[in-house]
Amino acid sequence: MAIDTVLLAVGPMDTVRAEELAETVLEIAAPLEATVVIGHAFTEAEYEEFRENLGFDERVEDVDPTAVAARRPPVPDLEERLSAAGVETEVRGALGDVGTEVVELARAVDADRLIVGGRRRSPAEKAVLGSVSQEIILAAPCPVTYYRDLDVME
Repeated sequence: MAIDTVLLAVGPMDTVRAEELAETVLEIAAPLEATVVIGHAFTEAEYEEFRENLGFDERVEDVDPTAVAARRPPVPDLEERLSAAGVETEVRGALGDVGTEVVELARAVDADRLIVGGRRRSPAEKAVLGSVSQEIILAAPCPVTYYRDLDVME
């Protein structure tokens, strides 16, 4: 199976591990000359919380998720790091249930590999709070590389 497109799904917690995620992506994408799609799915509540900080006047009903994703950390930093390494990048945004939207994004870009970060949670926390990463892993249409950062706290 050739790897032509890698989807790197990120969220706001990934800002602290952007460098490590970029290195992980480069290990896969650079030698294969694969395109990396940096995807950021966010909820309506997250958009409303950050829209003024991002300089958007539009309400959630009128938003272009890709325009928001392109300006939402850690996307600009990741795009810069990957481009500097000679990897072709594209940014995609999605609005809705994060797990569902990431899986749909993987389908939409025909991803051959999906990279997703996560944090350490106990089984009880996962049962009560759920796990977006686990939801993505179980529903993804392609192989998933899971980057677990034990240093990232909730």
